Amino acid sequence: MNNIHDQRLLIVDFGSQYTQLIARRIRECGVFCEIYPFDITEEFVREFAPHGIILSGGPESVTDGQTARIPTNLLQLGVPVLGICYGMQAMAAQLQGEVQTSDQREFGHAKIHQVVRSELLSALDFSNCDGVDVWMSHGDKVMHVPAGFVVTAQTSSAPIAAMEDPDRHLYGVQFHPEVTHTQSGGMLLQRFAKDICGCDGKWTPANIVDDAITRVRQQVGDDQVILGLSGGVDSSVVAALLARAIDDQLTCIFVDNGLLRHEERAEVEAAFSAESGVGNTLPLKVITVAAQDEFLDKLKGVEDPETKRKIIGATFIDVFDREAKKIEGVKWLAQGTIYPDVIESAASKYGKAHVIKSHHNVGGLPERMALGLVEPLRELFKDEVRKIGLHLGLPHSLVFRHPFPGPGLGVRILGEVKATYAQVLRQADFIFIEELRKADLYDKVSQAFAVYLPVSSVGVVGDARRYEHVIALRAVETIDFMTARSARLPYEFIELVSNRIINEIDSISRVVYDISSKPPATIEWE
Repeated sequence: MNNIHDQRLLIVDFGSQYTQLIARRIRECGVFCEIYPFDITEEFVREFAPHGIILSGGPESVTDGQTARIPTNLLQLGVPVLGICYGMQAMAAQLQGEVQTSDQREFGHAKIHQVVRSELLSALDFSNCDGVDVWMSHGDKVMHVPAGFVVTAQTSSAPIAAMEDPDRHLYGVQFHPEVTHTQSGGMLLQRFAKDICGCDGKWTPANIVDDAITRVRQQVGDDQVILGLSGGVDSSVVAALLARAIDDQLTCIFVDNGLLRHEERAEVEAAFSAESGVGNTLPLKVITVAAQDEFLDKLKGVEDPETKRKIIGATFIDVFDREAKKIEGVKWLAQGTIYPDVIESAASKYGKAHVIKSHHNVGGLPERMALGLVEPLRELFKDEVRKIGLHLGLPHSLVFRHPFPGPGLGVRILGEVKATYAQVLRQADFIFIEELRKADLYDKVSQAFAVYLPVSSVGVVGDARRYEHVIALRAVETIDFMTARSARLPYEFIELVSNRIINEIDSISRVVYDISSKPPATIEWE
């Protein structure tokens, strides 16, 4: 079997919020792809040797001479190129077509109509005379296509909604096929990746696991490996994967920092015990470290969110390093770094990303511990991690567990972190999650949790006045966690959860529900 990385697409990022979605849709077709910024070098592209190239959208205007351009060699490689939105406009402008600023920005749903038969658009069903639903987001439009191109689709406000030069295998679409709002957009991307670029579709969970196992074995040999096991999806899948690859060469360290969810420590210990019977990768060697007091002592009096994150991260390194040194012959550190972590870290090198909050996964430990780094999930998106987790035999309840931040409840307690606050929050969060599961809503939201607000509020319970703190409930719906909207949970359900929290937790007098979207808010409160 050929290497699963041999057939790959290059996605050139011009700054679109949807770029990662493009990559995920291509991989869903079974084709490997990677994202790189627009200022990649000609030498890099030659070494990458893509079977095809996709040019992403972007927030800038091609009509501004200072904005990003396509590296000239990309259009001369002889491989198929698909430009999406800004990518199409840049292609048209650089091949001597004409792009102008539109009188009216086109944003949201639109109907495209086929103008002539198209090699690319044959993936769409134009049998309905009303046209095909697509998602637009642009302020410029192509007015004249370059020589050799034909117009293949249009909308009522965009006379050139798609174009192609079949002889040179160059294609452009003004709409966004990667978003779910575009009808059969995934089929269009599959048409490009498989039929036009000639990729076979070998990027499957089974092949990914086999490839990762082979590479891990080649990397670590007979050496010992340690992993910080958190109980989250990423670290759990890494543990299962490494257990299959290197068996008892792996030791997992679970640090109880006092900021975990309800009974999380017991759940992790049970999940990876000899009695768990999960798949064929367990049990694992797991060392549990009770370090609650150490973390909480260092957080005393600290209210700034970023400072709290740094303290929790640094303390985790201290504890983890201390325990790792007790294990003889350790030469490798395994981490659950996934592809979005890599993309975000790389983007900052090009000045395109602001630090909203520090990340807990990329960097830190290797420099401190002088160990080699094993990152078997480094190429994978979260949905791919979940797929291989199921393939490895991990239970659905663990694989599809909601995300939990590295600093844990430390960033869900606003202001100073106290043991009493953490205990109250754990209880409130448990009630919320328990009721979501009872109502069959847990898997219908992407992430849900409670937040502790140290703001006093008057309440009345029975005949007694209560002047205590507030709990905020947060539930969001999202595809990629880059953007999110608050979940439209039934009012009766929220009322039920509120009543339980106030009645069962004496130190809470009020419950509120967060309806903020991301952006402008973040998903976590800190």
